[in-house]
Amino acid sequence: MAEEARLRALRMAAHEILRGAERAIEELDPEQVETFIELLLKAREDGRKVFVVGAGRSGFVGRAFALRLMNLGFNVYVVGETITPPAGPGDILVAISGSGETRGTITAAEAAREAGATVVAITSYLSSPLGRMADHVVVVKGRTKLAAMKDYIVRQMRGESEPLGPLGTIFENACMLFLDSLIVEVMARLGMTEEDVRKGHTNLE
Repeated sequence: MAEEARLRALRMAAHEILRGAERAIEELDPEQVETFIELLLKAREDGRKVFVVGAGRSGFVGRAFALRLMNLGFNVYVVGETITPPAGPGDILVAISGSGETRGTITAAEAAREAGATVVAITSYLSSPLGRMADHVVVVKGRTKLAAMKDYIVRQMRGESEPLGPLGTIFENACMLFLDSLIVEVMARLGMTEEDVRKGHTNLE
């Protein structure tokens, strides 16, 4: 294999994913993000619970976000865990779904609303079922698995090659970048340092 061809797909995919994530961050609506931050800070101040839900890779992103919230002193839970308590008025459910059509995530959002909790959707589609039912939406743009299915025929007709980030990769990576960056913003507003975060990290490893 020629030297210039080695890891060609890897490098091209990495550049595509990085560009997609950067574009998603640049296109965030500041007002949507600000409202989300205010909801989180109020929940922490009031001692309310924050629940996080997502399926598949979005679920992995949600778990990473929940971990960081826990490090910052939030009363946070991942939906589906056996120790997850009931939701109630004043609590928040952060529901992550690129397509906004993931059944399990929508079901959790419906249950949270019935319990009086505030539903925050993080999705690429404001008009999706999840986006329409949420109390607040943060749009994180990216190529989701829904987009992958919808644009396949169009791309074939145009003679375009398939995107290199498979299925929802662009959304999930952009979402991870957004939520990790959001944690830093929350830290700054709480006057917390990395040492404070370290104190909230598990010591059972």
